[in-house]
Amino acid sequence: MADVPVLNAADDAEAAPTKSKKWLIIGIVAFLVLVGGGAAAWFLMGQGNAHGKKQVTAKAKEPLAPPLYVAMDPPFVVNFEGEQLVRFLQITVQVMTRDPATVEVLKVNDPVLRNDLLLLFANQKYDVVATRAGKEKLRSDALAAIRQVVDSGGGKPDRVEQVYFTSFVMQ
Repeated sequence: MADVPVLNAADDAEAAPTKSKKWLIIGIVAFLVLVGGGAAAWFLMGQGNAHGKKQVTAKAKEPLAPPLYVAMDPPFVVNFEGEQLVRFLQITVQVMTRDPATVEVLKVNDPVLRNDLLLLFANQKYDVVATRAGKEKLRSDALAAIRQVVDSGGGKPDRVEQVYFTSFVMQ
């Protein structure tokens, strides 16, 4: 019987805690990985973003119609003074809206629009209109003038979104 190995109580005490500590650490790490992955998936899917929900409902509520462009033909040609010389300005204008009713209001009121825009364009200074900021201001003034005519013509002025100068020639 001498060949039978005998386990000491001290050897059993050291082996058991080592195995249980390894499994405890592995279990904790696995738990943290699963919780972290679940939280990341929740946020990436948009569930944690309240703004994402509002944006989706706002887009679904009112899709934008395609833009409609109304050309103000023929181009506007005005003369104005600049540096003691008579100068000429030629501008081709297009108005953008998304509302077919506004297109009709613009077409019906074309003479009034042309009159107001001619007066606006002729009342410019060469030095101001020669700069980009001056052109942008002139464009915003034209938008305001067009919206005013649309309002007085029975339309909705906020439906006129933009005014574009598709040609701008100064001599």
